[in-house]
Amino acid sequence: MKKIKYGKTTALKEYLLKGEKISFIEASLLFGVGNLWNQIRLIKKDGFIIKSKKVSMAKIVKRLNEKILCEPPKNLPVKEIEMIEYWISE
Repeated sequence: MKKIKYGKTTALKEYLLKGEKISFIEASLLFGVGNLWNQIRLIKKDGFIIKSKKVSMAKIVKRLNEKILCEPPKNLPVKEIEMIEYWISE
């Protein structure tokens, strides 16, 4: 089997190094990362400081819609659902 030189882990790390924020839903949809906690742990292990904050799902869906079409179900209370976004601290 051929070793992948540029994969989802590298893509996610480069995305964060550009100053972008990421949530579990974005990691899954944009990069195919199923376990964001593990990726965050690995980035911390590399010496980076990771910050996090609770935000509404509506904020994340809005940010996600700048990149791909994401339409949650009409009856889902996206303003009330809290999610966590992560970023690399400067």
